[in-house]
Amino acid sequence: MDNSMLLSLITFSPLLAILVLAFVPKRYGGIIKQIGILGTLLPLVLSLMLFANFDYQLDEMQFVEHVPWIEVPIGAGAGGELFTFPISYDMGVDGISMPLIVLTAIVGTMAAVASWQIKRRLKEYFLLFHLLLIGMFGVFATQNLLLFFIFFELTLIPAYFLIGIWGFSERERAANKFLIYNGIGSAIMLLAFIAIIWLVPQVNADPTMSMTELRNVLTSPDFQAMMEQMKPGFLFGLFLALFIAFGIKLPIFPFHTWMLKVHVQAPVPVVMIHSGILLKMGAYGLIRLGIGLFPEQAYSFAAWMAVLGVVNILYGAVLAFVQNDLKMVMAYSSISHMGIVLLGFAAMNTIGFQGAIFQTISHGFISALLFLMIGVIWERVETSQIDELGGLAKSMPFASGILLTAAMASLGLPGMSGFISEFLAFLGLFGTMPVIGSIGVLGIILTAVYLLRAVLRTTFGPMPDRFQRLADAQPLEVLPMIVLLGFIILLGIYPAVLSDPLQETLKTIVPIVTGIGG
Repeated sequence: MDNSMLLSLITFSPLLAILVLAFVPKRYGGIIKQIGILGTLLPLVLSLMLFANFDYQLDEMQFVEHVPWIEVPIGAGAGGELFTFPISYDMGVDGISMPLIVLTAIVGTMAAVASWQIKRRLKEYFLLFHLLLIGMFGVFATQNLLLFFIFFELTLIPAYFLIGIWGFSERERAANKFLIYNGIGSAIMLLAFIAIIWLVPQVNADPTMSMTELRNVLTSPDFQAMMEQMKPGFLFGLFLALFIAFGIKLPIFPFHTWMLKVHVQAPVPVVMIHSGILLKMGAYGLIRLGIGLFPEQAYSFAAWMAVLGVVNILYGAVLAFVQNDLKMVMAYSSISHMGIVLLGFAAMNTIGFQGAIFQTISHGFISALLFLMIGVIWERVETSQIDELGGLAKSMPFASGILLTAAMASLGLPGMSGFISEFLAFLGLFGTMPVIGSIGVLGIILTAVYLLRAVLRTTFGPMPDRFQRLADAQPLEVLPMIVLLGFIILLGIYPAVLSDPLQETLKTIVPIVTGIGG
């Protein structure tokens, strides 16, 4: 296959499933489910091809696609000549975005398998599901600001309806809160993008929306010096705007309340995607556009970033400990673990960045598995209240074992992906801010406490009589369990599978920061 179009094929391959589903009558629910699941296999196979053909030795974008797209007129010169702003279709991946595309494909397929439990409006569900996949693939594959914004916004529409139609009792409120918060973040991001595009011609550079070209212009010493003379603080304001925009998505305290509603009210397959992939778009945008375009400003904000990371870690851990709902425990756990991503970025060195990306990928697999297990339990007992559960290990030994193993991965057990990511993030931070790092380590201790408390009370202890004859995990449930757990263990025992693609990329994605922080 010609790899020159591989990223476009991955991004838009879910369209094939959408087209097929459009012609299947709604009454054929079984066929619709089969098409919905099988439709995720094509992007999965293509993503694995992307991984297999990725060259670890290159420090530049790979699988690049550049096609002139639109010429936007912006004015006329004195001689009547028309000035235009060229907008191109730009795609490309490096060691940061390639693993995220693979993560999206794997979690997307496993969430589609978990969607077998969806019982109503199946056709609309899977149409929106595959539209969501297109948006997520596009965010990680594009190298153009306009396309990034379009794909980013594209994820909001299907996610809103998937939450609001197929969720639980307060689904509409959760969907509205999701849309309001993310809409505000998108508006801030759009204003920042407009300002960034407007800045480039100020230094006699050709107008562009290419992320690579923008990074070359914005990080040049001459541009930085000129901006500090003309508009001191303006670049820092742009970085702060992007930090807030992507911080809402991550989410960062205090912009996190919308995420709690989504994790509790959305259907389990959608939560798997939301916690496993959509939240990671915030981390990706932060390193690609926030830190990547404004490294000096990010470096000056590093201490505050570390403080916010510690707040996320401790706040999420303490609140997770006092929850009685397994969904809320895992929702606050996600907030706590995203704090580790912030700490990795705040380290402003190669080890810290590597830990942050590791945590992004690792938590994607772990959180998807944890919410899958909550869904398996809910299907049988129709509750996620910890004080109503207990003794499930007797009637559901396999599912209980997977739940406990996923919890161990989340608390950082050596040999699993959570350990590697936390170790690298804290190691990087201890090299620059040892005091803040020491405080943040308390979160790891609290993580073990709240996860073991929740999981052990769920799987052991007295078992209510009505749980005596519960069915253990079925084949369609076992498949995503084994796949997700397999990747968690793979990253834990062979981290080079992720660190190798990152090595060269991290030397260029933040050239000034890596020069300062090592």
